[in-house]
Order: sequence, then structure tokens, then C-alpha cells
Amino acid sequence: MRWTQTFIPTMKEVPADAEVPSHQLMLRTGMIRQLMAGAYTFMPLGYRVVRKVSEIVREEMDRAGAIELFMPAIQPMELFERTGRREAFGNVLFNFETKRGDRNLHFALGPTHEEVITDLVSREIKTYKQLPITMYQIQTKFRNEERPRFGVLRTSEFLMKDAYSFAASLEQLNVQYDAMYNAYCRIFERCGLEYIPVEAESGPIGGDASHEFMAPADNGEDFVVRCKGCGYAANQERADTGRTSSVPAKVDGAADPVKVDTPDAGTIEDVSKMQKADPATFIKTLVYIADEKPVAVLVRGDHDVNEGKVRRAFGATDLELADEATIEKVTGAPVGFAGPVGIGCDLIADHDVAGIAAAITGANAKDTHLTGVVPGTHFELSETFDLRNATAGDPCPKCDATLEIVHGIEVGHVFKLGTKYSESLDANYLDSSEKKHPIIMGCYGIGVSRVVASIVETCHDDGGIIWPMHVAPYTVELIPLNVKDDDVMTAVNKIYDDLTAAGIDVLMDDRDQRPGFKFKDADLIGLPVRVVIGGKGLKEGNAEIKLRTDDKATMVPIGDTISHVQELIADNG
Repeated sequence: MRWTQTFIPTMKEVPADAEVPSHQLMLRTGMIRQLMAGAYTFMPLGYRVVRKVSEIVREEMDRAGAIELFMPAIQPMELFERTGRREAFGNVLFNFETKRGDRNLHFALGPTHEEVITDLVSREIKTYKQLPITMYQIQTKFRNEERPRFGVLRTSEFLMKDAYSFAASLEQLNVQYDAMYNAYCRIFERCGLEYIPVEAESGPIGGDASHEFMAPADNGEDFVVRCKGCGYAANQERADTGRTSSVPAKVDGAADPVKVDTPDAGTIEDVSKMQKADPATFIKTLVYIADEKPVAVLVRGDHDVNEGKVRRAFGATDLELADEATIEKVTGAPVGFAGPVGIGCDLIADHDVAGIAAAITGANAKDTHLTGVVPGTHFELSETFDLRNATAGDPCPKCDATLEIVHGIEVGHVFKLGTKYSESLDANYLDSSEKKHPIIMGCYGIGVSRVVASIVETCHDDGGIIWPMHVAPYTVELIPLNVKDDDVMTAVNKIYDDLTAAGIDVLMDDRDQRPGFKFKDADLIGLPVRVVIGGKGLKEGNAEIKLRTDDKATMVPIGDTISHVQELIADNG
């Protein structure tokens, strides 16, 4: 492709409203342009990358035995009501009503396609002889992001590969899951993207086992907890700590807790300032509704409750923070003054609560706290649990090392769904004895447009993007220094034709611009190989060739240009 025949509107200045490198560089290179908050046009240069990533995804899905199809983006709301996900998604779900004749119809724009694919399978698959099967698509998704930001990293409309497996047994599901997991590893490796597979929560998708694939990035919105010692890694929502239960013995003769007035101080920050006390000496008491029953959760004052761990500790299907009326009913006080002493519901405590010798807690009375509360003495504590988010320095649950926390961008997610959707949507199969069973499902997603942005976020320098070989919009940038020099253009056109004939993507910068201007744009768009032809070099019979990552170019005889470029691609692909 010749630069003058395509559309690459580069920008010299960093856009003021672009917060992270990927957003800045995708705008500056002319890869994307914003239509409105959360919606972007992929321009010709950017869309070439999207297509290359999509093709890598497609090849690896096919290699793993998945079958491609294409489903509607518009979906009947009735399917979401049957699975209970209309409420689970809430405002994230784009939903609307429209008239057809005298009928009002209710639709959603697909945030994902579990309902659609399961409905399809419920109609078409009837027997174990048709299982297992995995199907996938590459399709636009829609989610009403409250705060679209960071360019195409967090948008309301995005391109996603979603795959769904259907099995007659857990053994079949495990084989399918492993095939997808391994395919994801190959995809990200081929894309040149550093990644960390981490244990993860399933969230509103459902299911009981999942892994996220995270791209480590300083601006990532997710927290990855990992151990360099053994390689353990998990999303912070899922990460276990290596702490163990240590239930304190009851202290005989311990003084009773002391009530202190804390007017209008309903937070640990407020009370710690008032009492001049470290938040680590507080017990934070939070009231939840677990499967319609109020329960209390205790963590140390400087720690955050992990709701996934709380849900598992109670064996609950549903968990949510209690409303004000429920809190007042079980504590006798408004929000901000709950404490474990005399609370009117079941409670569980984090491991670290047991290590507080004399705690400050809410007194279950307005504007009042207790000091000198001894866990296991002033309230019953027969067992403790891992209930908080892991933090840097916690012991690893798998080895003797400690954990660290890094930022990451989620680029893929694999789930073992079980039968959540097949039961809701009547997707069943008959076994060899003609007995009916719900089909066992898995689902597997990759954010294609997010992968593109993640590559830019993690592969750049001060000059611009540094594209990995297999996903670059073009592999070679061919730069004639003087487009008005007939000898230069004759040589450049021959190299362009020969590289193209060899199956290599080439972008020729045939603009009538200064060399420095072209070199800055070349660094900015970051193609892997640069070939420069100038009048002086041409007279000496040489082409100037360099990798984007090299500081200096190599002078290569003109006749060897094609073979040299091919070697660079082979050695760095």
C-alpha cells in the first residue's frame, strides 16, 4: 500500500483527553477516531491490526477443534429473564422496546451470547452422540459502561471472540476447557503480548471455575496477585492467602469493653482520628444478606472484604450488602456503628481478626464505639476464614514465598459454566439409556479490540508503537527519501513489487515530505522493518535497513534487500 493511497491521519501532539499510552498512540497514529464516549471508528491502519489479531484467534480456535458460526447481536429480552441475567447485568445491559405492528417487543443488544447459543443448542442437540461440541464467533458486543475510558480498552461497543462448549460429562468439559486454555496461550504468544493466566471469579457470567488472562501493564485496572517463587497467580477477587486459622483462647478475667462517644463518626477513618488509633486495631463489621439471611462479616479495620470469599465461606448463592433497614434491625443502630458484641445475626471473621489483642469496634448503638474488645472473649469466635483481599507481602498459599501485586489488563477469560444456562433454557441431551440430562457448558472470551490496545499499551517507546511482527498493520515500511528522484523511485518501486510478490505487507511512504518528517511518522506507527532508499545510498548500491527496535541501520546491497528483509522477519517473527 502506498501512503498517498490510504488514510493515515497522524498527529504530532498528544491529545489532551487521552490518559494512557495506548489511547494516545492509537489516536496519534490514526488507528482510531472517537464518535462519542465509548464508541470508536477503527481507521484503515487500526483495522488492519484488528483483522490480523482476529485471524490469529480464528486459526487457533479452528486448531483447537472449535467451529465458527455467527449469531445475532440483537437478542430477545425474554432469554435474559429466563436466565436471571437481566437483573444481574442491570444498567450494563442495553435494552429497549420497539413496535412491530400492534405488538411491543423488548430486545437487548448482546453483551455476550450465552443465552443465544444455549437456545440454539436446546433446539438442535438432542443426544449424547452429538456431544461434545465447541462453537465460536467473532462478533460486536455492547455494554453500557458507566465510565468509558482509556480509548478502546473500556468501551460500550467492542469486538470479541466468544466460544461455547457443550459436553455430556465433566471429563468432556475438562478436555474442552484445557483445549481453549492452551489455545489462548498460543494466541497471546503469537500476538507478541506478555500475559499471565490467573485464577479468577466468574462474576455475572456464572460458573464455578475460571481463569483470566492478564497483560501486565502499569495502567491496568485489574490487580493481579502473584508469587515469583512458584508462579501462583490469581485475580485479587479470587486470590487466596497463605494465612491459617488461629482461634484465640478465651481470656479469663478480661476487663469489659469500654463505651466511648463517637458523635457523627461512622467510619473507621473518623474514629481512628478521634481516638488517635491505628486502623489495624479496629474490627470492621459489615452486614450482608446471604441467600436472604442477614449475616455479619468481620475484617481488620485496614483491610477490604472480599465478597467472593464471603460467599464461599457461607456457601451462599447470592450475596449483597444489607440495606439500612436490615442493618438497623440486626444491630439496633444506623449504618456505621455495627460491631460483633451482641449483634443479632450469625457472624464470621477473617484470620487477622483473631490476632487483634484489644480491638475498637462499633457498639451497635448510635454515635458509640467500644474499646478493649477481645476476639473470642467478648464475642464467640470458634473458627476464622480467609475473607479479605490479598495484599503485597501476604504469604503465598502454594509455597513459602510472599505475594506481590501487579496491575493488569484482562484480555481473555475462560469459564467452566456447568449447567446454569442449560437448565434455564432447557438444553438437554439423552444418554445411552434414553435418560435426560442438562448439557454441561463452558464459555471462553477474548476481547479482540482490547488485545489490540493492550499490545500498544505494552509495546511502545518515546517515539511511538513497537509492533510485534505478526500483528503489525504492515510488516515493512519502505521510505524513498526523495520521491522526485526518478532513480530512487525506480529502485523503490521494484523493491515494493518484489516484497509484495513475496507475500510481505509493505507500506511505501511516497509522500513528498522531508526525510525527518517521514522518520518521525515511521517511529510513531512503529512497523517492524524499515527500508530506506536515498540518492547517496543508491549511488553506492545500498539500501538502509533496520528493525524498529534497533538503534542503528544496516547498509545492505540493493540486490540483497528482499532476502535480508525475509531473514529479519523469520528471525524476529
